Parts: sequence; structure tokens; C-alpha cells
Amino acid sequence: MKRPDLRQLPSAQPRLRARHRHFVTTALLAITLTPALASACSTCGCSLNSDWSSQGYATSTGLRLSVREDYFDQSQLMHGTDTVSATSLQYPTDNEVQRKTINHTTLLGADYNFSRYWGISAQLPYTDRHHQTIAAGDTDVSTSDARGIGDLRVLARYQGFSDDAGLGLQFGVKLPTGRFTQDFAAGPQAGTPLDRGLQLGTGTIDALIGVYKFGYLSDSVAYFSQAMAQIALDSRSGFRPGKSLNIDLGMRYLGAGRFTPQLQLNIHSEQRESGRQSDRPNSGATFAYLSPGISVKLTSRMNAFAFVQLPIWQRVNGLQLEPRQLWSLGAQYRF
Repeated sequence: MKRPDLRQLPSAQPRLRARHRHFVTTALLAITLTPALASACSTCGCSLNSDWSSQGYATSTGLRLSVREDYFDQSQLMHGTDTVSATSLQYPTDNEVQRKTINHTTLLGADYNFSRYWGISAQLPYTDRHHQTIAAGDTDVSTSDARGIGDLRVLARYQGFSDDAGLGLQFGVKLPTGRFTQDFAAGPQAGTPLDRGLQLGTGTIDALIGVYKFGYLSDSVAYFSQAMAQIALDSRSGFRPGKSLNIDLGMRYLGAGRFTPQLQLNIHSEQRESGRQSDRPNSGATFAYLSPGISVKLTSRMNAFAFVQLPIWQRVNGLQLEPRQLWSLGAQYRF
């Protein structure tokens, strides 16, 4: 474990990304594979693909509803690719030192396919987040508790480039439905604003665009790959989130009856924030997660799934908190 010289670090304000829950039965064309949605999560393992895992790519018409629960405890302080021991630091310091961020997010979604090649989907997150930090110059912990909806995401899908509908394009928007004006609730910083990266929403309209490919290696082994970019189209109250890219690769085994084991590699990279309310020196990161999971067919119309995401590589700018693992479970129902 490497201990950096905090005097050489930029002031680290609370980090993290708001993410998931609630559901909306309207929106644009989309695919039931939307890792960037089901993980709205910006940093923190948001690129897990839970839709394809339990349901596959939708090629039949009809409505699908889904619910997903994510839990992760950000308690590992990092600088670059190194971990930092917060207990070894002497307080007060010239830099903020985050202590813990516990996240529980719920994502409800709706997806409607008009035909084999076109569909419509929308997803809205609900987040319950507890955060602890010691601000620069303080010796006591300040805390916040955020509960509420996050930013609504809508995606469109067209997958008519091939007869098997195995190649597709995604496009859509993230809308500013989440609150971004929360303050600390207790401690020396009570009443002062949280860092914008910890708010329930960014306040900005973001463009989403992606491409995906899926197919079969054999009768019992299927694969998928997807890349999804997110780009803020504006700024809000002195804040603009950085551009981000999710890349997902996965395989699943189809020869185990009702059970479908699978393995994913989820990569997320995002640039630094900008604007006067940003924490630019301590924003931006790149992560890679190995995500084993399993889905089970409960009925002819309902599937359930469970995953754990394990970080295999992490690099952050400045000083940031990251999780040691992330847990996801959920279900999807087809009408």
C-alpha cells in the first residue's frame, strides 16, 4: 500500500456518480441490452450488462418490464492505481479525505419492441446513498444522505443491418431529472453543498450513442460486445460532466437448462469534469471489472439474474473512493 504526499495532491472533494432506479414506460427505440443505462453509474461499475444476461437481445414484439438492485460500498481510497490508508493520515490536512460512500440503487425500466428491428425503452434510477468525508482543515467527519430519483435515460435501437438482427446501433439522451442541489446534513460542513459528482443528477442533457454485436460461437455458447459513449450537450450551474465510454464483452453458456452461467468484462473510462463547480483535479477514471453471473428462467415469461463485479484494474485522477466489489440482482418480465 502506497501512501502519497497529500501536500502534492489536489483538493479531493466527494466523488462518485449518481445512478439507478424507478421505471418509465415510454421513450425511444432501444435494445434490451443497455449496459450504459443499467449502470448509469458513471464510474463505479455502471457498465454491467444485466439485460442481455437474463433475456437476450429482443427480436420479438411486445412490452418488457425490469427491476434491478445494485449495492456497493466505496471504502477503498485510491490515488492513481495505488490504495491509500486514510487512518495513517494526520488531521487536519490541506486536502479533503473521503471516508466511505454506501450506495443502494434501484432501476426500474420498460422496453417496447415495435418489430424485430425497432424498439423503445426508458429507465429511471432511484438512489439511496450515505457519504462520509473529512474536509480540508477539519478533524471531524461530515455526512450526507441522498435519496431520490436520478437522471432519466432513453435509448433507441435499430438492428436491421443483418438478417439475424445481430448488429445494431443505439442512440438516445440522458435528461436532467435528478436533483443536484443537496447539502451536507451533519458535521462541520453541514449546510454546505456536496460535490456535484455526488449529487443525484448532473443537471445536464447528455447524448448517448452506441453500437453492439451479438452471435453464437456454437449451439450452446453465445457472445456479445458493445460500446456506448455519453457526451454532455450543455453545462448547468457551473458544472459539465466529462465524456465517458463503456465497453462490454460477454459470453454465456446455454446448455444448462433453466440456468445460464456467464462471464462479462466491463470497462468504463471517463474524462475530467469542468466548470467552476467541478472537482476537476479529482475527477475522471478508468476501470475494468470481471463480472461472473447467472440467470435463471423462472417461468416462460420471467427471468432473474445475479452478478458480482470484481475490479481487476482501476486508475483514478487525484484522490477518490472506489468499491472492492459490486453486487447486482434483478428480474425481467415479458408480456
